Amino acid sequence: MTYTAPLDDMLFNLRHLVRLDELAALDGFEDAGMPTAAAVLAECARFNEEAVAPLNAAGDREPAVLADDKVTTTPGFKDAFRRYAEGGWLGVQHPAQYGGQALPRVIAAACSEIVNAANLSFALCDLLSNSAIAALVSVGSDAMRDTYLPKLISGQWTGTMNLTEPQAGSDVGLVRTRAERQSDGTYKLFGTKIFITYGEHDLTENIVHLILARVAGAPAGVKGVSMFLVPKVLVNADGSLGKRNDVHAASLEHKLGIKASPTAVMQYGENGGATGYLIGEENRGLEYMFQMMNSARFAVGVQGVAIADRAYQQAVAYARERVQGRSVGAAAAGSVPIIAHPDVRRMLMEMRSKIQGCRAMIFAGAAAADLAERHPDAGVRQSEHDFYEFLLPLIKGYCTEMSLVVTSLGIQVHGGMGFIEETGAAQYYRDARILPIYEGTTAIQANDLVGRKTLRDGGAVARDVAARIESTEAQLAQSGSPAASAVRQALEHARRAFLEVVDHVVSHGGDSPEAVYAGSVPYLMLAGELVAGWQLGRALLAAERTAAAGESAEFLAAKAATALFFAEHVLVQAPVYRDRVLTGARSVLAMAADQF
Repeated sequence: MTYTAPLDDMLFNLRHLVRLDELAALDGFEDAGMPTAAAVLAECARFNEEAVAPLNAAGDREPAVLADDKVTTTPGFKDAFRRYAEGGWLGVQHPAQYGGQALPRVIAAACSEIVNAANLSFALCDLLSNSAIAALVSVGSDAMRDTYLPKLISGQWTGTMNLTEPQAGSDVGLVRTRAERQSDGTYKLFGTKIFITYGEHDLTENIVHLILARVAGAPAGVKGVSMFLVPKVLVNADGSLGKRNDVHAASLEHKLGIKASPTAVMQYGENGGATGYLIGEENRGLEYMFQMMNSARFAVGVQGVAIADRAYQQAVAYARERVQGRSVGAAAAGSVPIIAHPDVRRMLMEMRSKIQGCRAMIFAGAAAADLAERHPDAGVRQSEHDFYEFLLPLIKGYCTEMSLVVTSLGIQVHGGMGFIEETGAAQYYRDARILPIYEGTTAIQANDLVGRKTLRDGGAVARDVAARIESTEAQLAQSGSPAASAVRQALEHARRAFLEVVDHVVSHGGDSPEAVYAGSVPYLMLAGELVAGWQLGRALLAAERTAAAGESAEFLAAKAATALFFAEHVLVQAPVYRDRVLTGARSVLAMAADQF
């Protein structure tokens, strides 16, 4: 199955929802308007459709292998990565002073969706490098930045995150990897890290590992964790490569999906200690970790949309060509393509509407991050920062949960053929299954939404988001079209349900924390669907405005139909989520742990 990047929808979002030309007025983004975005995305689509997407199925059949302390990636990956790096695709959003293109994050998000849809396993190498780059830009020393960032951004080297250990998953306070100070200011590291994506590979000459470890005498728990940079190959003072460091891949995991991505068990210090360099200050590793983690969480949300869109495209193509059954209510006796059947249309519309709502939410989040960084008004910068931070658990949590629904529906559209590996539909589901798990499970995102994003400020930002949505409702009311009226009504009901949940969380988070957190995931799902529906409502308004000018009538009509479907079939579930939060905790907690 081929892949075609959804450039029409991406450019529509950039033009009408993000208002990219307004972003391009910000300092440093002067050359990043719509003409630039259109050219960049067109070239990104061309390269990934031709060079990366054809490797997707091959990677599932021929995953990376480890032998003689070396990992060999899927045939074709090495050449594709070389061309990907030469094209500058690892540096789209990164600082120009280190070789990046310094484009807005929202353009980079669109590029990220394209490569992840083309080949999720391939794109994971880029994702982890981007997270390492984000951490070094934020908290690395000048010397570290000068030494490592140009090579990471150019793709000459790649980066990883080394957080998880056999006994320490999401609870990084349990990390046991130890770091011993050396007289020359370096550290020797000893320990084992698991689930390290692209921890070892043959794509580049060096790999830069960012690692959490504990220095001798450090406080217990998260307050005693530090972050270190540990290169696979040591770097000489002149920037050339020196000797191999004491780090290697002990094994590769055998996984349900993303098989072409080498997920390594990494061993540090088996032969005297791996040389590492402290990032920032000792015992502030958890703080620095979130520089990487937040970058990765946003990127994983993008992966959710990407894999869902790949599954949707294949489902539509199959539904158009698969002839089966007679059309309901038709007089003709012949069989028809299954896309003529109402329930197949329902499934495809659910897939389409959720993908487009989540894509628009991600673009809104990326634009907010750009504004938070560069807007000249400090008040706007803070407001957009808060908005982005609120969206982050929704982007990571809701968009990845959405991908499971959509890829599962993709199999259902295929019927029995979807359960057969040769069609490729099953791979999308298997690949997507990791997305709600890594970089913080859905429950972790939901707990973040409750604790840091709602309780901490008494629901202030949540209510501000609701106020923004209410403003869109007023614009929909002014439209007067039947579709706008239906979307407005659904948005209003969902927004009111959301506010009831916010009030409940704020009122009871202190005195009944278990009861509140028992409803954290339904709260996240309600918030995610509300924001996605809001963005589709904004898209409907933009489509109506643009249609009045007589542009792209077929695309704009489909945009309006998509928003209406989401309102009538997805947003209507808001009261169910609300009730699960407000009254469902007692049944969640009714049984004692030893009764299960």
